[in-house]
Amino acid sequence: MSPPISAQTLRARQRAILLVLASSGTFTIAAAAVKALQGAIPMAELVLFRNLFALPILFLMMLRAGGLHLLRTRAPLSHAVRTLAGLAGMVGAFSGYAMLPLATATALGFTMPLFLTALSVLFLGEKVGWRRWSAVVVGFLGVLIVARPGMSGAALPLVPVLLVLMGALGWAVAMMSIRRMGEKGEHGVTIVLWFAIGSAVLAGLATIPVWVTPTPREWALLVAIGVVSAVAQLLMTEAYRRGEPTLLAPFEYSALLWTMFFAAVIWGELPGALDVLGFAVLVGAGLFIWWRETRRGRKA
Repeated sequence: MSPPISAQTLRARQRAILLVLASSGTFTIAAAAVKALQGAIPMAELVLFRNLFALPILFLMMLRAGGLHLLRTRAPLSHAVRTLAGLAGMVGAFSGYAMLPLATATALGFTMPLFLTALSVLFLGEKVGWRRWSAVVVGFLGVLIVARPGMSGAALPLVPVLLVLMGALGWAVAMMSIRRMGEKGEHGVTIVLWFAIGSAVLAGLATIPVWVTPTPREWALLVAIGVVSAVAQLLMTEAYRRGEPTLLAPFEYSALLWTMFFAAVIWGELPGALDVLGFAVLVGAGLFIWWRETRRGRKA
């Protein structure tokens, strides 16, 4: 029988859950701002300002967490891999927000745990049983239900779907890099800051030949994307500082509800029956993988 949970622990868990829900909703605001740009800003420039406007908030977080010494790193190569993979993830996600219905792009992004499971076998030597492999297969069946390739008039455009899946794969590689750096003792603030700095530098170089001067409205949206994304990161970091990952991970799927709400209210995007079925299959597969990971962790 499990020991009773103290009132203090219960309050901390409740706050952590609320923080995750707030973070998911805040990330959705950034996604809606990306969609509102309607492709008017080149992707490289969008990525540049997303990181550039986030940096002041992240530097404040660094000073609060311990100071400039947190910029020292023990794993420069791992930071390079994390930056390139994270850039691929950001480009894929932003492409989906711009070219697909908002909720659809969000749901396709939930393939990240599926990719992470497969990559953990290939690169980390983890053992994955038939149940989790079955969840991976079912999850990708959910992708087929959402994308509906070959169904004339109902299929999603192939290129943005592939870009979102590429982004999810990029985020999975980034998560593996973060896990390895964490095992080596790298501070979380160091990981976040070097990603923002590296991404801003690379995106800045890529922006030079494609620069488009934003209008005042576009400047406002770009600032919102950077600042809101940084706030969402801080909320998520604080949530995982207060509560266990096994408790909080399922609540990240609330982002799908947020995006469905914003998409319906702002753009009148209402998912059809097949869309909802595909979303449910994708989310169900991800939650099953989380549940199996939780059970394995308890047994260990």
